[in-house]
Amino acid sequence: MEETLKKITPVDRGLMEAAQRRLDNLTKPQGSLGLLEEFAKRLAAITGEAMPVIDKKVIFAFAGDHGVADEGVSAYPKAVTPQMVLNFLRGGAGINVLARHAGADVAVIDIGVDYEFGDEVGLIKRKVLSGTKNMLRGPAMTKAEAIKCIETGIGLASEYRGKGYKLFGTGDMGIGNTTASSAIASVLTGLPVSVVTGRGTGITDDAYMRKIKVIEEAIALNKPDPEDPVDVLRKVGGAEIGGIAGLCIGAAATKTPVVIDGFISTAGALIAYCLAPDVRDYMFSAHLSQEPGHRAMLKKMGLKPILDFDLRLGEGTGAALAISMIEAGLKIYKEMATFGEAGVSEKQG
Repeated sequence: MEETLKKITPVDRGLMEAAQRRLDNLTKPQGSLGLLEEFAKRLAAITGEAMPVIDKKVIFAFAGDHGVADEGVSAYPKAVTPQMVLNFLRGGAGINVLARHAGADVAVIDIGVDYEFGDEVGLIKRKVLSGTKNMLRGPAMTKAEAIKCIETGIGLASEYRGKGYKLFGTGDMGIGNTTASSAIASVLTGLPVSVVTGRGTGITDDAYMRKIKVIEEAIALNKPDPEDPVDVLRKVGGAEIGGIAGLCIGAAATKTPVVIDGFISTAGALIAYCLAPDVRDYMFSAHLSQEPGHRAMLKKMGLKPILDFDLRLGEGTGAALAISMIEAGLKIYKEMATFGEAGVSEKQG
């Protein structure tokens, strides 16, 4: 982890400026395609290429269980985590449908599911632990486990970059993970638990109040250090959140753009950002989740969400949708004619 963090450098601002000059010379009023233009010049700066090529894309769906689910903080039982992993592998989940639409592959990773899978085709086995411990009773993980989760994500970024993938997306699966993400959001933004906690998969009013109380008590018990992101991850986080943090770090180190999905993915991204702020420049925020803590985490990182579709599924579904928009921006930049090429008169004065 420490070695990879040292490899992260700021993006190439010179390439961003050169891309802006090309965008300003395309057959349109300057800035008229808004964020699509922003996507294109950021891709140039991130990749270090004047004309980036994004021909292979993958969305990583990290799966892990949470001991805090025993406290009744979710509308679904823990058994849903492995069941949904199998659904991912069969291609029947929301992420599979939207990834196909975006032309992206899906990599399904067991990083912390409390279930022993067999030889399922396509499953990437990187299990660090069989579910976290209940953070209401003590730290969710050991420091070594938290670091290993991060390093697992770093390793996957390096592996898939080596396979020729040019753009990453993040996704998640894990019953109880909005509880862990809310805890991370509260600690790292300094906002009260009640402000950053939502209803996750759709819990009742009583369960919602219980969820807030559980998070408050877990933070009071474990005292995660807001100046130490690894300490926050190990005490109130989750394996899949750590994996996503590592993927973001690995993406930045390999100069690969990474599209961050919703609330859980952004908790992982925030861990990465707090470890190395330059990671932020390699990230695209896919969408604004319905979870209230999402906006607070994005604000801390200075990220603007691409879409606002009232999504709250996770899995990487928002990332898949945003990838299509990012690619549209790149195609405008590369394929649209300049004024000179088209023989169109430029703006006067």
